[in-house]
Amino acid sequence: MPVITLTSDIGHKDYLVGAVKGKLWQVNEAFQLADISHNITPFNYNEAAYFIGNACKHFPPFSWHIILVNMFDQPNPRCLLAFHNGMYFACPDNGLLPMVFDKAPETVIELPLTAEQQPNMLEWISVIANCIQRIENGEPFLALGSETEKLVEKTRLRPNFGPDWIEGRIIFIDRFENVVVNISQEEFESVRQNRSFSIVFKTDEKITKLSDHYGQVAEGDKLAFFNTAGYLEIAVNKGNAAGLFGLQSIDTKVSQQFMKSRMFYQSVRIFFQDQKT
Repeated sequence: MPVITLTSDIGHKDYLVGAVKGKLWQVNEAFQLADISHNITPFNYNEAAYFIGNACKHFPPFSWHIILVNMFDQPNPRCLLAFHNGMYFACPDNGLLPMVFDKAPETVIELPLTAEQQPNMLEWISVIANCIQRIENGEPFLALGSETEKLVEKTRLRPNFGPDWIEGRIIFIDRFENVVVNISQEEFESVRQNRSFSIVFKTDEKITKLSDHYGQVAEGDKLAFFNTAGYLEIAVNKGNAAGLFGLQSIDTKVSQQFMKSRMFYQSVRIFFQDQKT
């Protein structure tokens, strides 16, 4: 039986995550279900793309990845199935799939939905679950719906580059308030060219060296490293980087009153300079 992952911005405060799993098991009790996350910041496509893109590559070939983030962004949302890099993806046509892959998926079909099914998440899951079972029964992928190339398009936030600098944006803050920036190690090294650097994320805060892990600095000290996904991360050993330095992810919504009470920084700059001889 296939592995089926679930990613959503639903959270765990109501019954929906359980109901989604129940709908899948109604079709086949042997489906192997795994959660990537249900705590995506609501409507935050950059965070969702970061989670899904970096998790799905660790799953077995021909796994299924069901994405339920901002499902009803469009007035009449389409339910898409995609096959890309040897895996299946189910997602509303809201622009997220191209962000996950950084390009259009290899093959995409639109699933037929009735007027009653279209606005109902659990009906979508029943349709998707039946498609998974049909694939398991040997039915061709393209027989499940109509092939389509025209998708809603959204693009990931990209760093800005100059010959001696990179400016990135904060895309995720984890439960320890470590801060992930949309600068990859490959992008960093391509501009660095063996030069020294300063990572600046607040007027009076900078980091001038990379660490391998938290234990390489004293408790309470700040550090920067490239995480397991290959992205720049700013942290405080046994501390709270986001809270201490007033860092905020780009799509997180906070109240106007709270915004007025403190300064938020959403960008991180890296400056490169030649080594002094």
